[in-house]
Amino acid sequence: MATGDDPNPMEEFLRQFGIQPGPDGTFDLNQLMGPLQQAFQQFSAQMDAAGDGDGLNWTLVKDVARKVTAASGPDPSPSATQAATIRDAVGLADLWLDDHLTMGRIDTAASAWSRAEWVEQTIATWQQLAGSVSSSLAGAVGGLMERPDPELASMAAMMEPMMRTAAAGMLAAHVGQGIGRLSTDVLSTSDLGFPLTQRPVVALLPTNVNAFADGLDIPLADVRLYLALRETARQRLFAQVSWLGPQMLALIEHYARDLKLDQAAFEEAIEAQMQGGLTAERIEEFGNQLAGKLFQPVVTPEQAEILGRLETLVALVEGWVDDVVTQASAAFLPRGAALLEIVRRRRASASTSDAALKTLLNLELRPRRIRDAANLWAAVRTQRGVAGRDEVWSHPDMVPTGADLDDPLGFAESGHVAAPPDDLDAMLAQLLDEERGKGGGSAEG
Repeated sequence: MATGDDPNPMEEFLRQFGIQPGPDGTFDLNQLMGPLQQAFQQFSAQMDAAGDGDGLNWTLVKDVARKVTAASGPDPSPSATQAATIRDAVGLADLWLDDHLTMGRIDTAASAWSRAEWVEQTIATWQQLAGSVSSSLAGAVGGLMERPDPELASMAAMMEPMMRTAAAGMLAAHVGQGIGRLSTDVLSTSDLGFPLTQRPVVALLPTNVNAFADGLDIPLADVRLYLALRETARQRLFAQVSWLGPQMLALIEHYARDLKLDQAAFEEAIEAQMQGGLTAERIEEFGNQLAGKLFQPVVTPEQAEILGRLETLVALVEGWVDDVVTQASAAFLPRGAALLEIVRRRRASASTSDAALKTLLNLELRPRRIRDAANLWAAVRTQRGVAGRDEVWSHPDMVPTGADLDDPLGFAESGHVAAPPDDLDAMLAQLLDEERGKGGGSAEG
């Protein structure tokens, strides 16, 4: 047991509930049972923990995300005028796009969202993607409880449920921080390059769009229309290509399943909570402080392969959007080429979204080959026409690979020979089958 100036964290934790050691410095387990059970019941009620404490409390996740959006500056609900302006921009975008892609219009009305509404509308997908980190959480708690002070080891079984609840709250605050930071940077529904809503919907965030347009020396109306074109094309693609959204989400989910918590940082936070008072407010505070630090930086070879595939798919989606929108806007939007370069520079630079994805899922999603993908799609369109370009999306085996991006003209002429399925393909297929069995969690085709 620690003495002097080095207090034992477990002892400090017990003292906050009025549980004191006896004259010989030890604890009477019979006397501990009642106070500990009462403390756990009170704390569980305060945290409103989900299930048995192993999973994430998504009410808390959303609450923290909303707090982050509120702290980032004014976030008013879009006015009726703003909503009408965005609907008009999307209507014009649909008209311009009709002759430049084969994917039909979606049947969901265009929307204007505040940052808080973006959080509300996308939280179900984040739950699917980030929910798997609870397995890492359970392992970390188990590891912590296996190494208590020898004199307190007999209390580990009683303490574990409370520690799981506390850790789940801390991780929920961490995840909420990442989602909230994303909401301050995204410009539209799927600005990140993959679908985030249960059904395809074109939505812009006026607050973020205005901030993006500020200082560009391009009329706000042109910026809004250009972003509407991009999001409309993207949502048409996700709606028409039924395998694309689910496969992208399955890749991210599989990547997240292998995340490992940084045990040292986790234990340090838990011990600090135990010494300073285990409350819902302090757990949220520690979760926020750990933003970007909670996961180990190690990326396994399997994760690296998954990330490579995901970055290629995002590059292909964004490159296709580049080609479609460039063709659709060429005759009507004189600043379209300038806006394309601005969007490309934004994607290439380290942004709030990059940092937030790193915080949320330890995911550094930096698709570096979007320009190559745009060149490939342009070559395919020149060789086969618009219908031939879009037909490539009809089956995952027909879609370009990273190697094809090195030879766009060769792919345009003859496509590529699909490689035989590997272990990762089998695991992704199993994930997709599981999602279909649950009946949700991906963009509709």
